[in-house]
Amino acid sequence: MTYKPTIGLEIHAELKTKTKMFCNSKNDPDEKEPNVNICPICMAHPGTLPVINKQAVKHVLKMGLAVGGTLADFTEFDRKNYFYPDIPKGYQISQYKYPLVSRGNLRGVDITRIHLEEDTARSQHEGDHSLIDFNRAGVPLMELVTEPVIKDAITAVEFARELQLILRYLGASDANMEKGEMRVEANISISKTDTFGTKVEIKNLNSFRVVERAILYEIKRQEEVLTSGGEVVQETRGWNDKKQETFSQRAKEDSHDYRYFPDPDLPKLKISEIPEFSEAELKKEIPELPEELRERFKKEFGIKDEDIEVYVNDKKLAVFFMSVGNKLKRDAKLIQLASNYITNNLIGLFELGHHVVEHMKPSQFVEVVKMAGAGEISSNNAVALMVDLASPYEIQDVHKHAKSEGYLQQSDESELMEIVKHVISENAGVVEEYRGGKEVSLKYLLGQAMKESKGAGNPKILESLLKKELSTKQQQSRL
Repeated sequence: MTYKPTIGLEIHAELKTKTKMFCNSKNDPDEKEPNVNICPICMAHPGTLPVINKQAVKHVLKMGLAVGGTLADFTEFDRKNYFYPDIPKGYQISQYKYPLVSRGNLRGVDITRIHLEEDTARSQHEGDHSLIDFNRAGVPLMELVTEPVIKDAITAVEFARELQLILRYLGASDANMEKGEMRVEANISISKTDTFGTKVEIKNLNSFRVVERAILYEIKRQEEVLTSGGEVVQETRGWNDKKQETFSQRAKEDSHDYRYFPDPDLPKLKISEIPEFSEAELKKEIPELPEELRERFKKEFGIKDEDIEVYVNDKKLAVFFMSVGNKLKRDAKLIQLASNYITNNLIGLFELGHHVVEHMKPSQFVEVVKMAGAGEISSNNAVALMVDLASPYEIQDVHKHAKSEGYLQQSDESELMEIVKHVISENAGVVEEYRGGKEVSLKYLLGQAMKESKGAGNPKILESLLKKELSTKQQQSRL
């Protein structure tokens, strides 16, 4: 019988607020100068008193509603006692018994709790000494804990990705993992029965790729330990990206090791007595969330699932596409063509530094799509026209510009027939191959015709004329 993995996640996200969690020091994740956004409160000077950041509390409550959680009526902050150089007070203000949010579900994964705490300082290790930057100390930090119900690495990554999206939609956090604004910790155990095995925690996983690889590695490591007759030790492990493996850091603490007790300097909160924290008021501030947007795109526009994911992950593109889709008046074929151009070509222009959404009007893009759909312009020239429209200078008349630049396809049969006749006369060998049954030769002749027309010839008409002329010539040769 094989081992069955059980995975639970703990995800921390730094919240977007003007000031820190319990003081008025600036909350600036982009600050490069160390130890400038600090004050006596976040540096734990004697006699200082913390004050709760109302916006941070609101962010967590809105997240709770977004995942279908239950908002607390009574909540309080606790002191989590442990000594480490990046904890200036010798304890961290967190929540233990009474979190702001209980339960909830996201992507089929049950959530245990969502609570609020303060972040630690940032440690930097250089050779035989360490430096501490306290700019991050005291920054509002949301922690979400799942139930141990995840069974594989892919599900864990999908959950974390969706959570990141929701944080961004709510404006609660930028959640950039590369900046440490969102950190994932995975608790992993394996067992051959329904009884949980020994839990191992892997801390500070800083990318979705690392989350997946660390979970897969740890499951395999624990299997090898048990198969060889050993015992898995409850501990905290880190991830070594160079070696692509986890490594032991310290014995895993239990909750009693932290000696939690209510913080005497902070008031208890009765959420129902704070009008702006009522569910009705909070729901007014919650925008359309990712899953709702997916359903709307599917219902209103019927586009591919992979395209929908592009828009869900890029709100600028989503707004642009919705405007385009509405202007195309539910023409399913043109809407999908438009979506293909956006997800395959406009994204490429973004990567080249073009400010597509800022410079190209949706109405202009719609004209390009209609021209391409009607065969007035080739796909390559449609993209070239998009590049022009994405440039800073303003184009008043899209069709006129396309004509002046030679983008419009040539569809006059009399003119195209001259090209066809010239191509046939110049490629006698290929013509004979085609007549001998080599169908691929027709594609070569079509390519030559397109080249002769400098890409302006309508390929459908050219192909039809080629077949017609080749058939006529063949009949004449028989006579």
